[in-house]
Amino acid sequence: MARDTHSTVLASATKAASYNMVLQLFFRGLTFSLNAFVLRYVSKEMLGVVNVRLTLLYSTTLFIAGSAFRRACLSKTADKDWTQVINLLWCTVPIAVICAASLATIWMLVLEQPDLMITSRYSIGVLCFSVSTVLEMLAEPLWVVGQALLFVKLKVIIEGTAILSRCIVTVIMVVFFPTWGLVGFSIAQLAFTLVYISLYYAYFMWYVYNHAKKDDDFPFNSFRNFFPQFSPGKPWFSSSLVSLTWTFFKQGFLKQILTDGERYVMTIFGTLNFGDQGIYDVINNLGSLAARFIFLPIEESGYLFFSQTVSRDVPVKEQNKESFALATRVLESLLKVVTLIGFTIMAFGYAYSYLLLDIYGGILLSSGSGPMLLKWYCVYVLLIAINGTTECFVFAVMSKKDLDRYNHKMLVFSLLFVSSSWYLTTKLGSVGFILANCLNMLARIIHSIYFIQNLYKNSEYDPLKGLIPSLPVLLAFVGAFVLTVFSEMSFCCDQGWHYQLVHVSIGAVCLLMVAVTLFLSEKRLIAFVREQYDLRKAKSKPE
Repeated sequence: MARDTHSTVLASATKAASYNMVLQLFFRGLTFSLNAFVLRYVSKEMLGVVNVRLTLLYSTTLFIAGSAFRRACLSKTADKDWTQVINLLWCTVPIAVICAASLATIWMLVLEQPDLMITSRYSIGVLCFSVSTVLEMLAEPLWVVGQALLFVKLKVIIEGTAILSRCIVTVIMVVFFPTWGLVGFSIAQLAFTLVYISLYYAYFMWYVYNHAKKDDDFPFNSFRNFFPQFSPGKPWFSSSLVSLTWTFFKQGFLKQILTDGERYVMTIFGTLNFGDQGIYDVINNLGSLAARFIFLPIEESGYLFFSQTVSRDVPVKEQNKESFALATRVLESLLKVVTLIGFTIMAFGYAYSYLLLDIYGGILLSSGSGPMLLKWYCVYVLLIAINGTTECFVFAVMSKKDLDRYNHKMLVFSLLFVSSSWYLTTKLGSVGFILANCLNMLARIIHSIYFIQNLYKNSEYDPLKGLIPSLPVLLAFVGAFVLTVFSEMSFCCDQGWHYQLVHVSIGAVCLLMVAVTLFLSEKRLIAFVREQYDLRKAKSKPE
């Protein structure tokens, strides 16, 4: 019975990851095209204000107010009561209000103001982005319920629709109302938030009134259950869940510094002007496409699976053996998948960075430091892939005591990153941010590997072998790298589109060579993928 349950969770998590990737590619592909269009109408200084300064305000508030509650409420605990979970989740709203108000004050009164030549409506932008974070927290209970109960496509469809709405509004504002400047971006941000919360409320209202009574696994029989209420004989909050949330909150504060550290350094220390910040942010967004499209869905679905399969605060010897063995095999396979994807991006990204930037943003991006930034980012992507997967497992199985200890280590990681960012940026410019990120990721990967090794040191399992591709695959990557670099030197990129097409064709042949080698060499991974495909296919058949 337990194995069937965990197989169902794995199938759902796998399905969620695949849906996430496909839908992310669709929605992000559209927004990618729209953003390329917007680049022709917006100055790089405006990009720096919106994409660095205001986005940092938005992401910081959301992370502090919501991330800890999400992780804690999605964890598998023996005493979970949905009424107490919902009550706790609604605490995100007042926390968001306090955080948004505090940060908005700092953003307007303490930090350096953009020049009036860039925008004269900076305070309006700060206000709108702050309000959007508070409004977004109104949908937090619905987001957690959707994730915990495995509503596979819901999150991606809603977030994708909201992001697409923001992009469409942005295009309309910059094309037809160019004099509005920052106000146009602020309206687009509010449009995103309103679409986001409206779709979540509309969907769950529809589901409760039409399907809740037919779904025995759905814990709510009224839409009123999504709001705070008193449960007779029980406290308003679960003390264990509150304690776990506080642990994640302390950890999340430090992780936010690591996640958006370069933006903090730019904003607080002013190491780059707004124009350079705008260019760096565009390159950063391009370089992190794989992280958003592929690695983030894998990380989120992996954390969901591990947190539902492995019991927190339960020693390894007391875990269900079949469940733990399944979790181990999934970890090994996920590590292998993300490592292979990371190596692919690193091997091919070096030779195609200039061409991609030239096509996407023209000379604005392909000149100067843009291509070198993107080449280094391809190395960073490999580290992102490994770190995200190892950490999603580590955070899912760590005891509360381990999480508390990790918070102190996160402080060390944060100080290392901020100091290295400041130093390397003053010496090397924008590239220093990427190198500092690489150092940060390496430190976190080493910590996760050390934890996993200790966890499995007295067992027969070794999931970390998923980090090492087979020798034929490694040789294929090296061969592809050499051939594509030679192709770039010979055919790209100022000799006309015919030569560019030859360069792309050579890359396609090399990619096919790598794919065939992978299929023939990574037999254990291929067998696992086939097994999960057959499982999903069997579960999708009507009984």
